[in-house]
Amino acid sequence: MPVFNAHIPKGKFTRERKIAIGNALNQSLVQALNIPPGDRFVMISEHGDDELFIDPTFMGMERSAEAMIVTVLIGAHRPAEDKKLLMAAITRLLEQDAGVSPDDVFIAFIPVPNENFSFGRGIAQLMDIAPKW
Repeated sequence: MPVFNAHIPKGKFTRERKIAIGNALNQSLVQALNIPPGDRFVMISEHGDDELFIDPTFMGMERSAEAMIVTVLIGAHRPAEDKKLLMAAITRLLEQDAGVSPDDVFIAFIPVPNENFSFGRGIAQLMDIAPKW
């Protein structure tokens, strides 16, 4: 159910690395939260240098020209421990599978009530239930 949008600097990542980023984000859900692999909703958005502004050293980081912002629409029912596990998995898998430095990964979770998701057909499939995962 989480929806990812990786906001990346334009021209810094090859097609292969963008695919690796998408795969790593999806796999982070599988590993951290036991979400089925088919629950895959990932966007990669490229931004020019006049559209993406990330401080290179804020909070003691050493960010490179590949720094990105990953926003995650996540069910509001998720406890802090789930978010902690997911943050760690995202960062680890982006480094392992796409060669992205952990300092280059800024993550922001946006909690969304289940009734605000529709997987298609204009139906709020999760309105009255919590997913088993």
